[in-house]
Amino acid sequence: MKTLIKNKNDQESIKTTADTLKNGGIVIIPTDTVYGFSGIVDLKNAASNFETDAKIRTIKGRAETKPLIQLIAKPEDIHLYTDDALPAELLSKWPGALTIIVHIKKDSPLAATAIPESGTVAFRCPGDEWLRKIITECGAPIFSTSVNRSGQPVLDTADAISSEFKNEVDLIINDGDKKGALPSTLVMLENGKVKVLRQGSVEV
Repeated sequence: MKTLIKNKNDQESIKTTADTLKNGGIVIIPTDTVYGFSGIVDLKNAASNFETDAKIRTIKGRAETKPLIQLIAKPEDIHLYTDDALPAELLSKWPGALTIIVHIKKDSPLAATAIPESGTVAFRCPGDEWLRKIITECGAPIFSTSVNRSGQPVLDTADAISSEFKNEVDLIINDGDKKGALPSTLVMLENGKVKVLRQGSVEV
């Protein structure tokens, strides 16, 4: 596989990334936190989602077991996929580096992507406008997980990412180094209260 590498500030970067995702490609793109592996979430074909998930896990390493989060374009889109009552104060932090674990509607096209034991999926509406435009262009959420081999530190320089994963993904978008970037804050609702599972760059 020959990996296409483009700069984020390239005027065609949004279209190129969205087109690659819509064609089933795996991309490495900058997010509002660290660089992430991404693939499109298919709202019609559950089997396609399993295939995309497997592609990303294979690149990261077979030992990878962490659930992939899903990025959405607008805060209100979360209500398309869950009936959980989410506090307005929590949703007010979107767009931003906050990941919220919710229960998926049983009739949702994303139900097959949920963790079987809990029926949950983690969502984030990213703070990066460039990234939200890509998701809007895709017309569906996109999977996201940090760029690293399973069990290894997250890669935070463009050169290291290119060196490690060139020819394993379809596209890499270069946005420079992200040294010291914090991950998103990860929360879930427990008995109606917000439980912080990981404190990141957003205070909850």
